[in-house]
Amino acid sequence: MSARLHVDLGVLATNIAHVRATVAPATLMLVVKDDAYGHGLAPVVGTASAGGVTWFGAFDVATGLAVRAALSKAPGRRLHASAPEESRVFVWIAATADELADAVAARLDVGVGDPELLEELAAAAREAGAVARVHLKIDTGLHRNGVRPEDWPAFVARAAELEAAGVIDVAGVWSHIAEASDEEDDAARHQYERALQEAESVGLKPQVRHLAASAAAFARPEFRYDMVRVGAFCYGIRPAGGPSAAELGVGPVSRLEADVVAVDARGVTIELGSLDGVPSSLADRASVGTPAGPRRLREIGGRSVIDAWDGAAVGDQVTIYGPGSAGEGSATDLAELIGTIGEEIAVRVSPLVPRVYSGE
Repeated sequence: MSARLHVDLGVLATNIAHVRATVAPATLMLVVKDDAYGHGLAPVVGTASAGGVTWFGAFDVATGLAVRAALSKAPGRRLHASAPEESRVFVWIAATADELADAVAARLDVGVGDPELLEELAAAAREAGAVARVHLKIDTGLHRNGVRPEDWPAFVARAAELEAAGVIDVAGVWSHIAEASDEEDDAARHQYERALQEAESVGLKPQVRHLAASAAAFARPEFRYDMVRVGAFCYGIRPAGGPSAAELGVGPVSRLEADVVAVDARGVTIELGSLDGVPSSLADRASVGTPAGPRRLREIGGRSVIDAWDGAAVGDQVTIYGPGSAGEGSATDLAELIGTIGEEIAVRVSPLVPRVYSGE
């Protein structure tokens, strides 16, 4: 395989520092789902931890456990439960009793948006003789799980009972927003505010309130509360149809490139399949960077073909996206050609594609 993904951990560290400064005094939760958006979980977690990040958003329990393992190897962190500076790992998908038990044992913070799951997590905590860290989720209109507003008062009352019994610690109240329009987001925030008031009315005092992801965290200060969950911007992935990475103040962390393996009458051939991050629907739509400037990507498959240039030779490097030679775009530039988002391009890069790290 001639493809490889270059990951600049120095740029990642700079992006993280910029995001932290932008959202302050709110805390940054760095989202590391999907193998840190395809950049490699352990190197990203190590870099972020060294840069002062203490909250990680891991999506599922398996990823949360991997984050814990990476943190145990990160320098300068005490990782015992009694250590006040212990990094926190937030997961919001837990499907089985075994996963809940693992989450409790690993001291993961668990997002709970279902009364039944709350009881199951409490049972896992009792079985372990431990206290489960819980973030209660209100559905503010996105319908990506979460407790419906009409069921919320009974839900938080039950959570207060379990906290008083020493079974759970209600560490947070959270939700997702659609980020479809300011009006819809404002309505979601108002619903979230009502949910916070109802939680407080039954005696809950969550340590962290978090509602915003990347876009709202930057554009809407009133959405930041105590913490924001940011993934894409930290990796230098701009939003589709939104401001540029430069306007956001971040730089691209990764560069996908491949070597020329043949030059013939068909054009210049590189080994790049759809598992390497390039959907076949980009054929004859996207341009890539070459030593001679941009060239059209004509065919995508096990062997992909691009337009030739004078002097093209086997071993020349072609940049599919990210800063490289000349003429390439970003992951989001490619995504916009087929109506998707930059994250979708980034996470498609197969784990079999070697990651080459720099800037450590």
